[in-house]
Amino acid sequence: MIQGTTVAEIVASVRNLVDAGVLAPTAELPTVRGLAADLGVNRNTVASAYALLVQAGVAETAGRRGTRIRPIPELPRDLDPDTSRRLRGDDLVDLASGNPDPALLPDLGDVVPGAGYRQVLYGDDPLDPELLDWARVHFAPLLPAAHDIAVTHGAVDAVDRVLAAYLTRGDAVALEDPCFLASIGVLRVNGYDVVPVATDELGMVPASLEVALARGVRAVVCTVRALNPTGASLSAERAAELRAVLGRHPHVLVIEDDHFSGVASTTYHRVTPEDCPRWALVRSVSKFLGPDLRLALVAADPETVQRLETRLAAGATWVSRILQRTALHLLRDARVQGQLAAASDIYRERRDLLIREVRRRGFNLPVAPTDGVNVWIGLDRPAAPVVATLAQAGWAVTDGSTYALAPDPPPAIRVTASRLTPTQAEAFADALARACGAAVL
Repeated sequence: MIQGTTVAEIVASVRNLVDAGVLAPTAELPTVRGLAADLGVNRNTVASAYALLVQAGVAETAGRRGTRIRPIPELPRDLDPDTSRRLRGDDLVDLASGNPDPALLPDLGDVVPGAGYRQVLYGDDPLDPELLDWARVHFAPLLPAAHDIAVTHGAVDAVDRVLAAYLTRGDAVALEDPCFLASIGVLRVNGYDVVPVATDELGMVPASLEVALARGVRAVVCTVRALNPTGASLSAERAAELRAVLGRHPHVLVIEDDHFSGVASTTYHRVTPEDCPRWALVRSVSKFLGPDLRLALVAADPETVQRLETRLAAGATWVSRILQRTALHLLRDARVQGQLAAASDIYRERRDLLIREVRRRGFNLPVAPTDGVNVWIGLDRPAAPVVATLAQAGWAVTDGSTYALAPDPPPAIRVTASRLTPTQAEAFADALARACGAAVL
């Protein structure tokens, strides 16, 4: 089962077996002597490989029992939810929990009238039960039956923690190029090797993803729609092509970022293969309920959710139930849902308006439906002077190279159309034409 003749090959083989679910937590690895004999290598080679696996947190030494796959750590807690509920009963006087007196705490329910918030104490469930029910209803039609749900401090936090649950410094991660800046930052801060995957108007290009996987990436982060900065959104056909590519690499962790879900005008198409053992779908509420509402819902395979919750418990402990309750209140409010539906239409109209005006001035823009708040405009000249000229004329746009992973990207600018009026769209298109030496209408 384990293959390889060098330290690096043996380490990679074990990690692939773990990520594919073949080697489960606590599974015992062959003895150094036994594996060395099976592979026809020196015992020191196997011993060095096992030492690296232990150092990376993939395995652990178990004394005389040898080396085994490291289980998800059990973190000590003062209270679990069941104990906390018992302590609130009439049959016990709570002298154990370390909690303050709820009667002496302010009523934070008034902060968000109608949200139904009550004080949450140490040991309570970290996930609001009603928010969990809401998420289950909305995720269930999209996902395999075997999934659980967690809450994180936003989409970037979710991507960061899920990657950290499986990867170690130096591991390769595939990412769209161009890509969301925060995603790039997460990978670089954690010391991962960022492997760019080319994109077109439909998102990730399957052939480029295949090349990235051949380089040994251990995780793929894919924005399924409203890619920031380009607005690219996967079609059903493109998603199927990406699923087929990923299906040939079952050990790879797949993270889908669906940050614009609440106001998207395009359809969600799943790229994760049906039998993928390690996956996560991340949906933030920040784009449609407000950037300061730092909360994302994460649906994932049960082990990934367990690992994610363990990492949360070891640091931030939980996402504030005030935030959870606020999000739930808004998500269930019929008036808010009407506002979100209207916002989706307005964003689409403003994107289309800008695209139409820019096309009228001779610029080639993608014909596939885009999504999000941005429009990506390719240029026939370096972007920096165009950005500077537009700034002098009173228009602030972003140089597309800001979001690039590969060197020497094609020149482009990102234009945010979320607040654009028809008059502004025409005036901007004229200013862009002048900056590029094109015809002004």
